[in-house]
Amino acid sequence: MNLLQTLFPNTMDKIPEFLESIAETLQMTAVSGIVSFALGLVLGIVLIVTKKGGILENRIIYSVLDKCINILRSVPFVILLTALMPFTRAVVGTAIGTKGAIIPLIVGTTPFFARQAEAAMAEVDPGLIEAAQSMGDGPGDLIFNIYLRESIPALTRGATITLISLIGLTAMAGAVGGGGLGNFAVMWGHQRGKTDATYAALIVILLIVFTVQAVGNFIIRKTAH
Repeated sequence: MNLLQTLFPNTMDKIPEFLESIAETLQMTAVSGIVSFALGLVLGIVLIVTKKGGILENRIIYSVLDKCINILRSVPFVILLTALMPFTRAVVGTAIGTKGAIIPLIVGTTPFFARQAEAAMAEVDPGLIEAAQSMGDGPGDLIFNIYLRESIPALTRGATITLISLIGLTAMAGAVGGGGLGNFAVMWGHQRGKTDATYAALIVILLIVFTVQAVGNFIIRKTAH
């Protein structure tokens, strides 16, 4: 305890605020991650089945969705935060704080994971799909029993990359008033010249990232064929 007081004196003086910022970062990451993964997985499935040669080929749907995802992925997150403020305020009642950051985080993360999911399912052996089709499997069976089941390791890898990116976005959101460790680092560290608060926030973010990576690697090892 004395060592922490020596290394991080200003952070130790703000322990309640520091713990609250950690909880806010975890909340933003969890809520945004769950919604983004669900939406991104659906979009990824639509992309993979409607592309040229897909089991439900539809060039119009694929083209429109592909372009929308590319556009959203091209918008810098800081600009996205600002652009979505009216919509965020209308939906959740505020455009600042942890609550106000969740919708921009979802909008910024969903297209990224959709591409990760599409790439993961594109790795599935076409021979497996052809074999399943020859046995009479319909689109639903192919999606759940072939595309999703066979791409679990690749989907986990994509989810891990996306979650780590999302953690970085939560810090960026916090730096512009979104709460969390990014806000703590700016408010109590940078603006007041107390660098130990910035380093403390950085260390916790790194620990969260390393934990996510370790869990992701474990799941990949257990599910890889």
